[in-house]
Amino acid sequence: MDAEAVLDVLELTEFAWHDCYGETSPPEAVIDDVFVVAKESLTQFIRAARLAVEDHRDLRMAAGAIRG
Repeated sequence: MDAEAVLDVLELTEFAWHDCYGETSPPEAVIDDVFVVAKESLTQFIRAARLAVEDHRDLRMAAGAIRG
């Protein structure tokens, strides 16, 4: 993955998280789930980051399915 793009997406995710939840940033577990669901694909990383903000419970379920 493109490291600079990943950092940009993470920054945008923090902004969105703050706007939606009033917290500075998502919990570490949510960020971990984003990386798991991304499977080393920038496109999937972007989609997972969006899902993290939309409904992090769905992201948790997707990551759990991948983790086994």
